Amino acid sequence: MYERTETQYGHTVTGTRTRGATVTRYATEHTGMSARVEAGRRAVGRVRAAVTGAWKAVSDTINPAGWLLVATTVAGAAAAIAWGWAEGWVVAAAAATLLALCVPFLLGRHSYQVSLEFDRDRVVAGAELGAGLEVRNAGQRPALPALLDIPVGEGLIEAHVPLLRSGSEHRETLTIAAPKRGVITVGPMTIGRGDPLGIVQRDHTWPDVQHIYVHPVTVPIPSTSAGLLRDLEGVVTSTIVDSDLAFHAIRDYVPGDSRRHVHWKSTAKTGQLMVRQYEETRRSRIAIALDLDITEYASEDEFEMAVSTAASLALQAIRDGREVVITSSAHIPRYAVDRVHSIRTLPTLTATGMLDGMSAIESSEDVMPLELVAGMTAQETQHLSMVFLVTGSQMSVARLRKAAVAFSADVTVMGVRAEQGAEPKVRTARELKVMTVGMLHDLSHLMLRGSIT
Repeated sequence: MYERTETQYGHTVTGTRTRGATVTRYATEHTGMSARVEAGRRAVGRVRAAVTGAWKAVSDTINPAGWLLVATTVAGAAAAIAWGWAEGWVVAAAAATLLALCVPFLLGRHSYQVSLEFDRDRVVAGAELGAGLEVRNAGQRPALPALLDIPVGEGLIEAHVPLLRSGSEHRETLTIAAPKRGVITVGPMTIGRGDPLGIVQRDHTWPDVQHIYVHPVTVPIPSTSAGLLRDLEGVVTSTIVDSDLAFHAIRDYVPGDSRRHVHWKSTAKTGQLMVRQYEETRRSRIAIALDLDITEYASEDEFEMAVSTAASLALQAIRDGREVVITSSAHIPRYAVDRVHSIRTLPTLTATGMLDGMSAIESSEDVMPLELVAGMTAQETQHLSMVFLVTGSQMSVARLRKAAVAFSADVTVMGVRAEQGAEPKVRTARELKVMTVGMLHDLSHLMLRGSIT
């Protein structure tokens, strides 16, 4: 079915068939003066766009030194016209000549092929990585010297490309420092060609961007230590189930029970069917809740130590083949902190994926407190056997106890407080044990001597 509607202003609205989707076309008829006015507006718009584009191209090409020459040319000519100063014409002519001599350096196209390859894209904080830069002149003519800018994180690496004949290559080895944890963005690369005096320059940008993951520093935790990480075979809970490994008791048979669980000796003695009951055995499943609230840490270095602690615990658990869940608060807009609760989980399928996720973690004030993160972790994660609540020195033991209450009684909860320079120790506070880590290596020593059993 088609519909057609006409208005008193000469606009015709035509609709296509209405089955499925409706598409409406608007056709406008212009006559007389209105058509000429519309054509004039379009012409003005095209001129304005052309002028804007030309001005942007000029402003991007002329450097501050070039603008100084432009101002000198205008000022010299104005002084010569206004007061008849011959020196003004000399100054204006000299500045204009210098500008004109710089223009040929901008002529021609960029015909470079640029390649930047890293020896690895993942490093540990404090390490360095190498990169191989290759610039090739793919054009038919020699390429003038140029400057290649490579943004690396918040810094900038400048590589000078010499004069290259057609088909020639320039290779250079770069060293990139990764002093702290994070994700370093490399690119987009920009090559600039201009005159030797830096008066004018024309840039060409390659949009490719690469990422380098700087992992947190970790320490090994012995899997054979007599600590919290030793229950590889699972832990027995108080939950009674019909099928498992840990025998609990014998009860009367009820319709629906599997005949496989019938205890025939008891059945022969009592004269009625009896079945076995078992205690549920859960495989070790660990949750690590990391506090991202910057106000809970005395310094940025203390927060980094907390991240390294959480990463060390998770890394050893993954290597031991255990299930690990890492949670933290998602970023919440400040105006919605009291109304929105949200957590995020990091990938833990592989050690590399987990460390990549740890590299991107950032502290903030616009996050939930650890108590709410623990509560949501308890709701969203089932069958936990142990939980680590990792936070800073500003977190009180009372608040850690409040966070630990969110987990059931058969879950072992350990509060880990990163406190730089503090004496390593473990103390019990009712619902949980609190471990104080003064240095990252304290974590390994505490686990090794089995002080948290």
